[in-house]
Amino acid sequence: MLAVLLPILFLFPSAARAEAPTLELAVELDPATRRLAVRADLSPASRDFRFELHEALEVTAATADGKPVAVRPAERRGFIRTWQVALPPAAERLHLEYAGTLPALDRTLDHRDVVQGLSPVASAEGSFLPSGGGWYPRPAALFAYNVTLTMPGNQRALVAGRLKSEELAGHGSGHYRARFEFAQPADGIDLMAGPWVVREKMMPRASAEPVRLRTYFFRDLDAIPGLAEGYLDDSQRYLERYGKEIGTYPFTEFSVVASPLPTGFGMPTLTYLGADVLKLPFIRATSLGHEVLHNWWGNGVYVDFAQGNWSEGLTTFMADYAYKESESAEAAGAMRLGWLRDFAAVPAGDHQSLADFRSRTHGAAAAVGYGKAAMLFVMLRDTIGEEAFRSGIRAFWQTQNFRTASWSDLQAAFERASGRSLDAFFKQWINRAGGPAVRITAADARRTAEGARLTLAVEQNAPAYALHLPVQLVFPDRAEMRWIDVDKARQAVTLDVVAMPTGVRLDPELQVWRMLGQEQLPPILRQWVIARNPYLAQASAAPDVREASVALAQRLFEVSPHAIAPGEITKGSGPVLLAGLHADVDAALERAGLPPRPERLAGRGSAQVWTVAVPAGAPVAVISARDAESLRALLRPLPHYGAQSWLVFEGARLVERGVWPAPTPLIPVRAAP
Repeated sequence: MLAVLLPILFLFPSAARAEAPTLELAVELDPATRRLAVRADLSPASRDFRFELHEALEVTAATADGKPVAVRPAERRGFIRTWQVALPPAAERLHLEYAGTLPALDRTLDHRDVVQGLSPVASAEGSFLPSGGGWYPRPAALFAYNVTLTMPGNQRALVAGRLKSEELAGHGSGHYRARFEFAQPADGIDLMAGPWVVREKMMPRASAEPVRLRTYFFRDLDAIPGLAEGYLDDSQRYLERYGKEIGTYPFTEFSVVASPLPTGFGMPTLTYLGADVLKLPFIRATSLGHEVLHNWWGNGVYVDFAQGNWSEGLTTFMADYAYKESESAEAAGAMRLGWLRDFAAVPAGDHQSLADFRSRTHGAAAAVGYGKAAMLFVMLRDTIGEEAFRSGIRAFWQTQNFRTASWSDLQAAFERASGRSLDAFFKQWINRAGGPAVRITAADARRTAEGARLTLAVEQNAPAYALHLPVQLVFPDRAEMRWIDVDKARQAVTLDVVAMPTGVRLDPELQVWRMLGQEQLPPILRQWVIARNPYLAQASAAPDVREASVALAQRLFEVSPHAIAPGEITKGSGPVLLAGLHADVDAALERAGLPPRPERLAGRGSAQVWTVAVPAGAPVAVISARDAESLRALLRPLPHYGAQSWLVFEGARLVERGVWPAPTPLIPVRAAP
């Protein structure tokens, strides 16, 4: 059932505690004044203990086993200040008290600002104290915790973990108090607060205690008919799905929490999603499942970041990509094509290996950490088979839950499941940046008594990858898929076939991570988003239009663009953005000798965006709008559509999108005498 949280007290039996140092926090936060006061009790990691706090916070008291100790500030790093305390030799517990006024919530932050690291922020609209923001002293690399949160009565708050108790006392000037326990080893604590309406549903489990499902929604979001109930129902569906595929859900809670910022975070027992995003109809079918799955990968098995972040790729494969596979083979193929096109848009100098990927701080990193990593699991499943792959996933979870794991731990699990060495496979895909540029240079066939013998000349860049490649054989009346193995820069591969094929296609379904040929790479907006040397050409002279175009370019590009005249748009050394009003854009394209506005876009929406391949120069992207206001309406949505070649907007609402077609080339088969 769906229920609004009432001012009653909930108590639950204690869970078994993992062997980890425990941090006790008593937190008082007044979002209206942004005042934070914390009492912390912990077991220090050393006698000369150092801990980090935000620069706005001052330590007001410190005792070790009840006796005062001196605490002094040390060095600074950005908004973080390190504090140092020398403890007596026999001291076991350190008590700290600190307080301060947090920075204000900045509603103008976009998704790039958020993923690149936030200071703790507070506001009556919503507060977010991220785990890396220095709002609590970290006792060790992994730790358990108990947190008591006290807020004004019109606010609600939570951290990841089991809800131990909850109460709403008094009216008007009363307070809200909740206590959370995280008994497993954790690597951080995120705190969220807001003026939320809380709804709840209990999810029964046959072999474990029920899961408490909740939504923490702002009132306008909660008022949307069926939205909270839909999120609760879909959360249960995903938890049941992944419990069967991987192993029992490891927690007793899961909450969907609305953020005033454009966040998309998966944390143990919850996901923190932007309120505007939660309204979108497709989020429950895509992003929600991705964030639920992070309770296993990333929050249930921790990432050894020193050796690369495997969790985003595995989560993308088992969530986003799996949903596309369930939809259709065509939808899954389109996602693989998107990964490869995104990567092809990354300048060669920005290529990084999976071993070097840590987090999604910019588009180039995302193309590797999400796309390449997910494709690794596609190729691994093709290599060892579906049954061994599923067995490896379950074994990895059983062995590594609530431990820190690396790519080598994943490799070991899949090797045990498949009964074969996967050392060469993992080494090349994890340690090497970029990807193979592989192609069939010739296909010759000779008739035999049984049919025909086909010889393929395959080339790739050196040093060569060991590749398991699908090849489509095209006959006059049908097509057949075969697999070949190559491990040399130049290699001849022979196949026996029952008839003479007329042509062959290399990996037409794009099942292997590789550098696509130019004929398969129509330009997408990602090339502009991550361009290292972008340019902006203004088609219109009106000041308000020019101002809106500059603001839009600054939001779209990760690097500030250089200004050029419209007459120079085909001469730039990097991707060029041409922006302006419809008539001015049409005139600029004609003067530059570029193709006119695509017919499928003409006359549609308040703004249109499309890319143009320039044979002898840098590619051009065009943003054409009805007026300055239509350009400004694109400031928030446009950067989210880097995987597209063209878009149509009505105000800020996307009407239609697409990628220019690029079929896999057919290599004709030559009949040998």
